[in-house]
Amino acid sequence: MTEFEPIKSPCIKVCAVDGQTGLCLGCGRTLKEIGTWTRLGHDERDSVIAMLPERIERLKALGKR
Repeated sequence: MTEFEPIKSPCIKVCAVDGQTGLCLGCGRTLKEIGTWTRLGHDERDSVIAMLPERIERLKALGKR
């Protein structure tokens, strides 16, 4: 039996995309990133995850989080 590694995801189950920024108010990803998440490679997912803290701070600065 082969074990599969679960796909790493920043989702926190708060799924609401802000119309102004285009970012999910929960995880900070764009709709495109969310929609293609399972098709992205490990490196691509890690690259997006690396950008999320800055995006979350932007949402906080705008008073959206």
